[in-house]
Amino acid sequence: MNKEEAKNRIEKLRELINDYRYHYHVLDESIMSEAAADSLKHELSELETKYPELITPDSPTQRVAGQALDKFEKVTHEKRMISLADVFSTAEVEEWMHRNEKLIPGGKIQEFFTDIKMDGLACSLKYKDGIFYQAVTRGDGLVGEDVTSNVKTIENIPLKLNTKEEVEVRGEIIIFKADFEKLQEKQRRSGEPEFANPRNLAAGSIRQLDPKVAASRPLKFIAYDLVKPNLKTHKEAYEMLRKLGFQTSNEDRVWQNANLKNLFNYIKELDDYRKGLKFNTDGMVIKINDREIYDTLGIVGKTPRGAVAYKFPAEEATTTVKDIVISIGRTGAATPVALFEPVELAGTTVKHASLHNADEIARLDVRIGDTVIVYKAGDIIPQVKEVLKDLRPENSTTFNYEEALKKQYPDLEFERPENEVVYRVKGESSDLILKRAIEYYASKPALNIEGLGEKNVVALVDSGLVKSIADLYLLNENQVANLERFGEISAKNLISAIAAAKHPKLNKFITALGIRHVGAATATALARKFGSLDNLLNATEEDLLQIPDIGDTVAEAIMAWLSDDDNMKLLNQLHEIGVWPEEESNKELPLSGKSYIVTGTLASLGREEAEDKLRELGATVTSSVTKTTTALIVGEKPGKSKTDKADKLGIPRITEAEFLSLIGH
Repeated sequence: MNKEEAKNRIEKLRELINDYRYHYHVLDESIMSEAAADSLKHELSELETKYPELITPDSPTQRVAGQALDKFEKVTHEKRMISLADVFSTAEVEEWMHRNEKLIPGGKIQEFFTDIKMDGLACSLKYKDGIFYQAVTRGDGLVGEDVTSNVKTIENIPLKLNTKEEVEVRGEIIIFKADFEKLQEKQRRSGEPEFANPRNLAAGSIRQLDPKVAASRPLKFIAYDLVKPNLKTHKEAYEMLRKLGFQTSNEDRVWQNANLKNLFNYIKELDDYRKGLKFNTDGMVIKINDREIYDTLGIVGKTPRGAVAYKFPAEEATTTVKDIVISIGRTGAATPVALFEPVELAGTTVKHASLHNADEIARLDVRIGDTVIVYKAGDIIPQVKEVLKDLRPENSTTFNYEEALKKQYPDLEFERPENEVVYRVKGESSDLILKRAIEYYASKPALNIEGLGEKNVVALVDSGLVKSIADLYLLNENQVANLERFGEISAKNLISAIAAAKHPKLNKFITALGIRHVGAATATALARKFGSLDNLLNATEEDLLQIPDIGDTVAEAIMAWLSDDDNMKLLNQLHEIGVWPEEESNKELPLSGKSYIVTGTLASLGREEAEDKLRELGATVTSSVTKTTTALIVGEKPGKSKTDKADKLGIPRITEAEFLSLIGH
């Protein structure tokens, strides 16, 4: 993305985020989930970090929250109520730590302090001579709203402290989940509309002019900071808060820099058990425990250098649609798949999601270049929830499904049967496609499984014993021997041959998958590039395009195959029954960087076997002579066009005997 594109994107993000913030913080309404909004804010922050000259004073990153409501008296905070920068991975936490260590004397932070991040309304409580006298919301960080009358009704807030010192306490006004459910049940019984969520209800209760409304709600104040008096560490401040009679989360901890592994393990544990907590949370606050160092580091924009908010893996996030590819499954169904800019979602990196069918694309009106909200259905399967049309590129065009089919599969015909939503390959039954897939899987260029020729495959599929490639590995001798074409010996031989193919070479396995446009040469290139099937499954389109001879068409076909739910289901089934390819060695092979062509008939081995031997030794095998060809391997009755072109370019010839010596055969 160049600077001009970034500028346009930033302007659109700011407009949408400001609209969200106004509804969320001022009107107590929500136009999208907080997780989706966090994702947009994170993207904006990253763009402004990359192009700091594009930062403007009115950017959402330069303020904390919404405006103070006019119905309450406005109060200027003596010390700004700041918001925290969000981080989404332990790697980002480590980067934050290292940045700060460069700024402090000695270059080493000794301790970190953590507490769970509440999801409520931030508020500051002030005490003079031990008596509570004012409560102010965060507002825009500089000016908040005086909500003293409402906050005074919250029972867990002490109205008198055992100290004469001036005290300012900051915390979050929340509603416990169990209390919220009781309120919901009461609303249902009385026929009243249910509340949106605990956070909105807490904020709305505090912003009512009549204190009786706040008094009727089970609000809680959970303290998270002691501004006055200023103690040495955040840990001491929390201990003082509890001594003064304030409720805290009781999830606060201190961590030694010398053993950060424990902190990162705790983050994972907290993500697991947070659903069982009494209150809602979406993350954990991490601070430098020493408050003198914390204050000395100061503020960047509107966020302190000395603290970050680690956000737990979001159940929703935003990303952009890079492409829409169509995958042909084993039944001949054409399934559209959206390819995304990679985004972290519920603990995993999401790169694609099924769009199901043409009708779903039309319903969502999803287009290439769109920004979308994605979520995980059942915490497992990524889905597109919504298109953020305010961020749509100006040159956007509606996705034409039938044109895309013609472009991606020019040699196939498709039809959409009446009363169906799915396009299918015309004239191809699911059984016929399965038979062809198994034949190719077992063929010589692929896994070379003896005994799985066309007629035997037909017998296995027609009998109902084999309904997928994975079923091959579940066959037993008795089942096969009972089929018309088999006897005990042939059945035993077939089962042995299938078992021998449980751990094939990676390039052979990739070939066997039958990915469109991926033959033996491309499969070998993929195996060398990625080294393991797991790495290939996590590849991006950009990773694929780095491989020589893989262009847009091949990369698109590979991504379509990897994005198909049926294909992933097959790989999972194979993995569960112990079928998985060997990892490719990354050591330098004897013929790496060399290119050969085999022409004519070899007496000692077939051409495919000869080409396989070359690839195993690291060579590239091609079908046409070029200046980069290392040598022409010549058998009996070679192709005249190849030998003539090799002679013209000065490419040497290798005899069969020389070839056998080359490969150590």
